[in-house]
Amino acid sequence: MELSRYLRETARQIEGKQQLIITAFAKALEVIPRQLCENAGFDTTDFITQLRARHAQDPKRFRWYGIDIEEETVSDLFAKFVWEPALVKINAISSASEAACLILSVDETVTSQKAQDPMANGQPMPGRGGR
Repeated sequence: MELSRYLRETARQIEGKQQLIITAFAKALEVIPRQLCENAGFDTTDFITQLRARHAQDPKRFRWYGIDIEEETVSDLFAKFVWEPALVKINAISSASEAACLILSVDETVTSQKAQDPMANGQPMPGRGGR
């Protein structure tokens, strides 16, 4: 959740389509606590709102806060010895990002500005009688 908060803050400082991409990525990172809430039978909206508020309130103090399914609340998971290896998270996020980029490139969903405008580099379009 902390990474999601950081990305949302960063996105506010960026203009254009990149802001939307970063915000969407931040939202995608919230799937994990959202799914934990759903699996535990909690009110997902209420818990995610509480979690976002804690992380926004004081990022250093509430950095380790997450969904505590035993206490049915949002609490400091580091203090409760709920730790996740950083290497596992880094690999999971990297793999998911690479998979998304691969899907987008295969579908040609993301195209460069030059690819959209064939006259941008001064070359006529093939098959249009230009030399």
